[in-house]
Amino acid sequence: MELHELKPAKGATHRRKRVGRGPGSGHGKTAGRGNKGEGSRSGTRQKRGFEGGQMPLHRRIPKRGFNNALFRREYAAINVGQLSGFKAGSTVTPEELVRQGLIKRAVDGVKILADGDLKIALSVRAHKFSARAAKKIKAAGGTVEVIGGTGR
Repeated sequence: MELHELKPAKGATHRRKRVGRGPGSGHGKTAGRGNKGEGSRSGTRQKRGFEGGQMPLHRRIPKRGFNNALFRREYAAINVGQLSGFKAGSTVTPEELVRQGLIKRAVDGVKILADGDLKIALSVRAHKFSARAAKKIKAAGGTVEVIGGTGR
């Protein structure tokens, strides 16, 4: 098979519908647009969600709650138990966590949570710590350092 012999599979392509080309074509006169109304005129496009003047769905449904999406901070969470893979006495940073594959990326920062146990002393640097996580790290003989400033 050569490059010039390639062609789409049978039935994969369709002929273009040529509208407004006389009564013999089957799509003459109004060209498939119907008789009257906004859709039959040229240069028209209805807004997204327009329902013909009926109150659109996004306005009919009540809005509830609070959405802080614009100012939300997203932290990559990691548990204390996952830190036991590091060597004793080493410094654990967000960059090191990404390098080890424990988190994909520190979006707005890293938060250390308290699930699991820690038997080795580590120096942990992160953007946030839960109170129990900080207590567990200190109880194992390690240190806790809060990094200031998030990625935003």
